[in-house]
Amino acid sequence: MDNHGRGYGPRPEGGAGAPWDGRPSDPLPYEGVWRFTAPAVDASVPQARHAVRDLLLRQGVPASDELVHGLLLIVSELVTNAVRHAALLSPMLAVEVAVGAEWVRVSVEDNHPYRPTALEADHGQTGGRGLLLVTEIAREADGVCNVEHTASGGKVIWVALPLKPA
Repeated sequence: MDNHGRGYGPRPEGGAGAPWDGRPSDPLPYEGVWRFTAPAVDASVPQARHAVRDLLLRQGVPASDELVHGLLLIVSELVTNAVRHAALLSPMLAVEVAVGAEWVRVSVEDNHPYRPTALEADHGQTGGRGLLLVTEIAREADGVCNVEHTASGGKVIWVALPLKPA
């Protein structure tokens, strides 16, 4: 995975550009935005998950084990979807992690124009529930999940969860 350092992207409420709330303007040591790129191949799923886990640990993000496990499952599902459904038109994908004082956001971007929606679960199928799982994890954590078009015609799927210290 290539690490392209800090970048910009969709932000949850209270992120960049939010009105001043009386807190000092200096970011906390764990705040920042990191972006990784990877080929849209199966091996990128565990690589992305491990890169996000290692980043959260290295930066000292004060997240509960439950929150970290949820984020890693979200990353796995979103990268898997990009590999399975977008690789033909998007041989590369990007994973971004943004951490603020009170939230953490993960996103996966690809260059495929199709905007998926979380469909109702068909209990007879063995697959196709990844986005349902992602939206359920976000909902249970009082987070937000969204899909947006990119300027290049692709899409970015992002999930922002409140950062509840361990």
